[in-house]
Amino acid sequence: MAMPMQINLDELLSMVLARVDSLSFSDENQKTKFNILARVLYRKGLLTDEDVLESVREEHRVLKELGLIPELPSEEALKTMADSVLLWIKGDVPTIRKSMEEYDRKMREMAVQEAQAQKSRIEVAPSSVLQQIDRMSGKKPGGKLIV
Repeated sequence: MAMPMQINLDELLSMVLARVDSLSFSDENQKTKFNILARVLYRKGLLTDEDVLESVREEHRVLKELGLIPELPSEEALKTMADSVLLWIKGDVPTIRKSMEEYDRKMREMAVQEAQAQKSRIEVAPSSVLQQIDRMSGKKPGGKLIV
């Protein structure tokens, strides 16, 4: 009977990270190929803004019918998605940069709001929990616990 192969945690993590890196590179490669081909089709007039919007609409219809999304996005949301795809196809760098900066700003604001919400939260434990803590710590009941 063959001995089972043994690997340590470092080797396992290295293998997993190498695979993640490979998948990440593959994903970027696919995006680049898509952008190149879509730009060719767009410049030749074989792909229009309406084609992109219709394809986004169709994609979400399929996702809904498969049960992967609960409902179809609004027409405005579909248009926003199509516009985002078209920015990349058209290679509109200033608008892409502006939207990336706006996204980054919103994410920072949300992080600050979350941090403030965590700081200002006051939680009060029921008296039964406080009594249980008192019993576990060996202190006489009725002590005050502030954390």
